[in-house]
Amino acid sequence: MIGVIVGMTSEARLVPDGCRVHCAGGRPARARALADQLLAGGAAGLISFGIAGGLDPALRPGALIIPDRVMTAVGTVEADPEWRHRLRALLPGALPGAILGADDIAAPAEGKARLFHATGALAVDLESASVALACRDAGRPYAVIRTVADPADRDLPSLVADALTPDGRPQPMKVAAGLLRRPFELPALIAVGRDSGKALSALRAAVGRLGPAFGLETA
Repeated sequence: MIGVIVGMTSEARLVPDGCRVHCAGGRPARARALADQLLAGGAAGLISFGIAGGLDPALRPGALIIPDRVMTAVGTVEADPEWRHRLRALLPGALPGAILGADDIAAPAEGKARLFHATGALAVDLESASVALACRDAGRPYAVIRTVADPADRDLPSLVADALTPDGRPQPMKVAAGLLRRPFELPALIAVGRDSGKALSALRAAVGRLGPAFGLETA
């Protein structure tokens, strides 16, 4: 069995039957607890799967990343080489490199630029560090499949912080209430929705080329 950690239910719906998927809701501590739970339950390996924030200014929404490594607060953790090579053979357009695991959303474009300058990472997300560290500690393989949603040159509206419940479900009423207080953020929210749709479409296409085990040989 392959375990999959995502941030949102919209990502979870793309995961093939036969995998066990958990939504962390953009909360790294929850992602670590769920990753540990999957490994304790016998998962042969874990995938960090979903959208990410772009750090490399060359990457546009929908760019597919299968990184070599995840940069965490306690050091870099290499992804399983055989697994990532199989994934890239199935998805030859995917980009290698590093992805950054963060504790908070990287919202301002200025902050993304600083992160890119400091780390060279292609993108940033809130689950990959937890998956990488859990697998490192358990001696199990992990891989990452991410697509860029918000590009590096775009500020994220503050309302995205309230967009998800802890289990990854959208909170439209809470976002709507926030818009009453900050109506000027509506255009940015529309852009986020459009680009997230592109990223999810790219993920859907990627899953269509992978087997039910996400390319991991479990036999």
